Amino acid sequence: MKFLNISFSSLLLSSLLALSSSANATVVLFKTNMGDFEVNLFDQETPETVDNFLRYIETGAYKNSIVHRSVKNFIVQGGGFSYNIDNNNIVDEMKFTAVMNEPKFSNVRGTIAMAKLGNNPDSATNQWFFNVADNGANLDNQNEGFTAFGRVTGDGMEVVDAINQLDLYNITDLPAFTDTPLRTEPSGDGINEQHFVLIESITVIDANEDTQPNLPPKSTAEPTSESGGSSGGTVFWLLSILSLGLFRRSVKS
Repeated sequence: MKFLNISFSSLLLSSLLALSSSANATVVLFKTNMGDFEVNLFDQETPETVDNFLRYIETGAYKNSIVHRSVKNFIVQGGGFSYNIDNNNIVDEMKFTAVMNEPKFSNVRGTIAMAKLGNNPDSATNQWFFNVADNGANLDNQNEGFTAFGRVTGDGMEVVDAINQLDLYNITDLPAFTDTPLRTEPSGDGINEQHFVLIESITVIDANEDTQPNLPPKSTAEPTSESGGSSGGTVFWLLSILSLGLFRRSVKS
């Protein structure tokens, strides 16, 4: 099978910094090649995380963003890589400074949360994931909790669920793409936009930060005297799934 080459964004950090966040969005629209849905952000409760997310939106970092990882009945993850249709390349998006962790709410079904490095609670940058199931018992208690900063509204989870049920492929030429959902099975001609699940755009559709979503329950994190708040094999497994430090496996084709 022929695979794409990874290329890196040529955007300068200075130019990205110049596009500071000016909107206090409450509702954003995810337009995808599998359907559209809205997400209500928790502006007042997780302000640092929301501002960070909006900053990436304003720079255009999430245009044709690839859903590069899915774990059945657990999470759907994206935000770190975009697809350049003109050049048939995958772009590893530039990252801003990591954002402070704000684990206020439980990682219940329908919430969007920030992905981060294992054993580093304040390491979230541009990658996010949707909780497809109620994952609070696990994710609220690991790595000082994963920050849920918004929630899918209306019937939007039908789209997320459809993505989560797609067949998964392990692409060895792309180390981050070990469990990648594809819309159709790849052929000998390689993988392109017809195969990937793409977030075509994320845009602000309601900038009223006072709009209150249906807030999820508070975090279920249990008090602990240890800074990591987790240990053991289960923790290693889940952190491996959600961390940005990814590994290489063989191709399923």
